[in-house]
Amino acid sequence: MHPRNGQLWQRAGRDRTLTRAELGRRAEAAVADLLFARGFSLLARNLRLGALELDIVARKGPLVVVVEVRTRGAGAWVGALESVTWAKRQRLRRATGRLWRTRLAGIRSLERVRIDVAAVSFVGSKTCVEYIAGAVG
Repeated sequence: MHPRNGQLWQRAGRDRTLTRAELGRRAEAAVADLLFARGFSLLARNLRLGALELDIVARKGPLVVVVEVRTRGAGAWVGALESVTWAKRQRLRRATGRLWRTRLAGIRSLERVRIDVAAVSFVGSKTCVEYIAGAVG
């Protein structure tokens, strides 16, 4: 399917296509569900830190994870994981540092923050999440 008028993905069994924003929301919801199933508490979604934004911030005990959620269509030149460029990794590190300094450093029960990447694909009616813990060091 060729994108037209901002529409990128057709839902299986439906006439309507998803916009890029709807696709992103579905992907973030899938990753949030995965984290919840793994025992994490969701702290924030689409957290703005000045000009920077973090897709998902979650906590499990002394660990906070910052998750970059990526999706790519079937015709994309690079996969979702490969789309996290050097510049994107730098922005994630900067935003995570700001999150730690401004909101988390004073919480004694927290020991560390890890940056993860989740690649989400939609195949028919199935949602597939490839989750890489510690993908950005």
